[in-house]
Amino acid sequence: MAGTTHTVSNQPPPLADYDLFGADRALTAAVERHLAPELLDEAHGDLAALGRASGSAQLQEWAVQANENPPRLRTHDRHGHRIDEVDFHPAWHRLLGKGVAAGLTAAWARPGGHVRRAAAFLVWTQVEAGNLCPLSMTHAAVPALRTDPDLAAEWEPRLTSMVYDRELRPARLKAGALFGMGMTEKQGGSDVRANTTAARPLAEEGTYELTGHKWFCSAPMSDGFLVLAQAPDGLTCFLVPRVLEDGSRNVFLIQRLKDKLGNRSNASSEVEFDGTWARRVGEEGRGVRTIIDMVAATRLDCVLGSAGLMRQAVAQAVHHCTYREAFGAKLVDKPLMRNVLADLALESEAATTLALRLAAACDDGSEHERALLRIAVPAAKYWVTKRCTPVAVEAAECLGGNGYVEESGLPRLLRESPLNSIWEGAGNVQALDVLRALQREPQALNAYLQEVGKARGADHRLDGAIKDLLTELSDLDGIEARARRLTERLALVLQGSLLVRFAPPEVADAFCASRLGGDGGAAFGTLPHTLDLASVVERARPVS
Repeated sequence: MAGTTHTVSNQPPPLADYDLFGADRALTAAVERHLAPELLDEAHGDLAALGRASGSAQLQEWAVQANENPPRLRTHDRHGHRIDEVDFHPAWHRLLGKGVAAGLTAAWARPGGHVRRAAAFLVWTQVEAGNLCPLSMTHAAVPALRTDPDLAAEWEPRLTSMVYDRELRPARLKAGALFGMGMTEKQGGSDVRANTTAARPLAEEGTYELTGHKWFCSAPMSDGFLVLAQAPDGLTCFLVPRVLEDGSRNVFLIQRLKDKLGNRSNASSEVEFDGTWARRVGEEGRGVRTIIDMVAATRLDCVLGSAGLMRQAVAQAVHHCTYREAFGAKLVDKPLMRNVLADLALESEAATTLALRLAAACDDGSEHERALLRIAVPAAKYWVTKRCTPVAVEAAECLGGNGYVEESGLPRLLRESPLNSIWEGAGNVQALDVLRALQREPQALNAYLQEVGKARGADHRLDGAIKDLLTELSDLDGIEARARRLTERLALVLQGSLLVRFAPPEVADAFCASRLGGDGGAAFGTLPHTLDLASVVERARPVS
């Protein structure tokens, strides 16, 4: 008799062993839209394989293991020698190896590479976001290294390799390499021009000795790092190899690993340079100019990462409510819950659609598309990353108490959700960057207006929002204090224009009504009840 009290009922089956790529209608549509037809079959096959692996119970278990066993710093070996190594759980290495093999550092090496990588990045985020840091840094290092053709020729084949080699040894002996980054210092934060790390020229042309402390150094187990330091002619970018050509360790003193809110599987560190050998990248005094394309690439990855986290949160919420019953019906059929789910789905699809459009602009590479990215990337980084946390919170609430329990996976998503808003320049930095682009690069605003103008006339609420935006842009009084408001509107109008052009009518209608037309509240679940919300929710349901 006692056993009957343990009968399980009214609980959804695990959301496992499904294709994360194929089950995401917004993502698959974006890939088909932005890739050349001759690339689609191969890309679809690769992404479907990654989607099936990502949705497997095995990889979900590896993700749990990597987060439950965070990295450990070993400053010395048992004999007292300084080694400065970071130990990771085997699950971390398995995941990182799969990420490299899936081409998450190889965008620069193949046609349509940015769209293909963006889709894979969005899928891979839903498995375990921590290992994306070294993948992102490695990917983003390529444009910075291209400012020096000799360095690019040496390092780019290693960075775009699809082989993961975890051993610390000279890069010339490795089939693949990873990069980290060290820009931030404790006295400067985002103000990298306040950096105090000193670079002293050595006898060999282009080589230097670094002395200083980096407050945040990403991925300290990497093979090389791009860092900023003060050379005689000003702030300059440098490449710091972890292991020197003769096999000896470079001076790379890891002081401690950061104890972070989320992103627990990934190592973020403080490092000290004390006579550290470095190679100059670009010209002296042009450090910010050298890394600007790297910054843009990592900011786009923040957008993609947040879009991936939102997609997984929404998938979990819709899946739960599809099976869970309350008060005589499935939760998904309850009008109020359907409103919440539809609202969350809109946020997710808008983020995915915008992120893939920006990746397509990277593949295009034309002057017009680069100008568009100059405004669209910081605006998207500002807005999409800020929407991630409220989406994760509301999705957890859809699961009720189940969503507050660690085993559901929602707490890990929630802890991860603020990260992309903070890293690579927090909200104010992005908003001010948008202002700089508006004030100094008129071609960027022209490209933006041409893009949103492609949807003009298709929805009166979008037309009204574009008109209001133009009015706001014409008034420069108190512009810095209004920078966040303006950046938010730029992002929303761009999302609305893309959805009007490419999303199903019910999705575009609901987005324009609630985000642009003022017919929605501050909380999720406040969409107009007259909309086709059932179709919006069904589109977000994770079924391949």
